[in-house]
Amino acid sequence: MPAPTQLFPLIRNCEIGRIYSTVCYCHHKHLCCLSPHLAHNHLRCAPQKKLATLCPKENFNQFIHARSYVSTPQRFYLTPPQVNSILKANEYSFKVPEFDGKNVSSILGFDSNQLPANAPIEDRRSAATCLQTRGMLLGVFDGHAGCACAQAVSERLFYYIAVSLLPHETLLEIENAVESGRALLPILQWHKHPNDYFSKEASKLYFNSLRTYWQELIDLNTGETTDVKEALINSFKRLDNDISLEAQVGDPNSFLNYLVLRVAFSGATACVAHVDGVDLHVANTGDSRAMLGVQEEDGSWSALALSYDHNAQNESEIERVKLEHPKSEEKSVVKQDRLLGLLMPFRAFGDVKFKWSIELQKRVIESGPDQLNDNEYTKFIPPNYYTPPYLTAEPEVIHHKLRPQDKFLVLATDGLWETMHRQDVVRIVGEYLTGVHHQQPIAVGGYKVTLGQMHGLLTERRARISSVFEDQNAATHLIRHAVGNNEFGTVDHERLSKMLSLPEELARMYRDDITIIVVQFNSHVVGACQNEEF
Repeated sequence: MPAPTQLFPLIRNCEIGRIYSTVCYCHHKHLCCLSPHLAHNHLRCAPQKKLATLCPKENFNQFIHARSYVSTPQRFYLTPPQVNSILKANEYSFKVPEFDGKNVSSILGFDSNQLPANAPIEDRRSAATCLQTRGMLLGVFDGHAGCACAQAVSERLFYYIAVSLLPHETLLEIENAVESGRALLPILQWHKHPNDYFSKEASKLYFNSLRTYWQELIDLNTGETTDVKEALINSFKRLDNDISLEAQVGDPNSFLNYLVLRVAFSGATACVAHVDGVDLHVANTGDSRAMLGVQEEDGSWSALALSYDHNAQNESEIERVKLEHPKSEEKSVVKQDRLLGLLMPFRAFGDVKFKWSIELQKRVIESGPDQLNDNEYTKFIPPNYYTPPYLTAEPEVIHHKLRPQDKFLVLATDGLWETMHRQDVVRIVGEYLTGVHHQQPIAVGGYKVTLGQMHGLLTERRARISSVFEDQNAATHLIRHAVGNNEFGTVDHERLSKMLSLPEELARMYRDDITIIVVQFNSHVVGACQNEEF
């Protein structure tokens, strides 16, 4: 959700409840309106009526004037250490060994971080090294209608991809180990923040579905080397199919039965990168993005998009959706820039309300637990719902050969891209990683700026360069800019403090969850690999 251009007035002490009662959260999640004057009037008028009975009439105005002065609202800001504590709470960094025993890595390491707006946060992130094949997997997942689907996809998708990439002999070895009760070969080495958890209760269910998948791969063995692009597409589609099937079949365990239904009826987008030497594949489903940071010969930075948004801003995506349905639905399938007038991403995991037939939805809901049957959202049938499925989890895959000038990759949910232009994202990360700041003329965007204000902006810019060292994590540094940048493109501590002070009920109206992974490449290794290929 885009953030409003101007932050609302400072929340006054003991006024959060009054302000919240005047908030109107509009249906389309693009506008919000506050009426702080109502709260102000409430504060101003309430004491007067009471005080009039206690003071002589001639002294009343004087008393009220004094009272107003005494009750001047106090302003509360977070201190810089408090701001840093919030920004760094979910940060994670991992440095990749240059040689892991099999091959030299083209990745130096990665930084990741999350800043919630929803409570609980609906975004997820994952990073893992493939142990039985080469390469690393990194991904961000943006949930909607709850976090259940994003959580499940963040746990499971990398296993499906890793299994899809395994040679036939390794798949047989894993299956024989399961059959004989021997220990399995580890497939992935996870790199996780302590807050990035796994659902232990569902592990057996998830394993059984994954095993069925690799058994089918064994049976379908063609003897050909697995293509990475094909493996990514098949993994996305198969996991989404398993999510749907598990919800239809149900589970005798009441907790698991409700869990699989929550996963299926909520949804998630996914943007995943697979890096193996100089081969970078990005598989994207939805509106998260992958952006490559390229350093030009003069030291400046440019952004190269490695994903396309699957929403109404993408004309080819609108055309794809319309072609999949009868001509009679041309005007209803995409309405008000949303799928069936409701869903913003045109591709996503879960969201069975846009995939199942009406009959199947009713059958599953009626036979499901009371929590599901009593939920108005799950029972609601989208308008003009004639020829499902309207939604797919099939990703769009882009392959890119890394070059020495390709310095880093930014994977981020739409909470970042709604607040920052891709060129600014790449420039900020590039300057952070290199420590070299290319000073552009300060843009004032049509504002009338006095000489004193310009001096202040220049002073802020100088302070900002030195403040880079506050952050030891590139993703944290980017979030600081995304949340705290003012209209002049500089981090404003007062604005940052206000945004981070917002109560849970208000935060989502000003921004979305933000999840970022910044992957830094080893230019020397990339250059050497490139030379070997030639």
